Amino acid sequence: MSMEKHERELILIIESDNFFRNLVVKRLRERGCQISGAADGDEGLEKIKNQKPDLIFLSLTLSRGESFEVLSRIRMDPAASSIPVIVLSNLGESEEVEEAFKSGANDFLIKVNSSPELFLKKIKENLR
Repeated sequence: MSMEKHERELILIIESDNFFRNLVVKRLRERGCQISGAADGDEGLEKIKNQKPDLIFLSLTLSRGESFEVLSRIRMDPAASSIPVIVLSNLGESEEVEEAFKSGANDFLIKVNSSPELFLKKIKENLR
């Protein structure tokens, strides 16, 4: 399946690791995605409100508890609650990922194994 139909959709990545966030933004832009980055939960929530992304990658490594706070705020906001959220975890810590699913995450991706292709695959699967 080709990416064309997803090119106009906006992806937001909320990730405190600047290197990783910038790399993902760069790699996905090179592949024709419209992507925006946020360095923390507050910036992420602001961008969700103003940019209305079609899909959100949310890192579980934001400062303590912040990731789950952001996720619950997304799920409680009628304007954002239906946006698919894919959590990014360092090593697939099972408790964290489980908690993320309970809090409303749609999918997860382990950072160390991630490639631009895997990001694209997750985007396609979650924007069907």
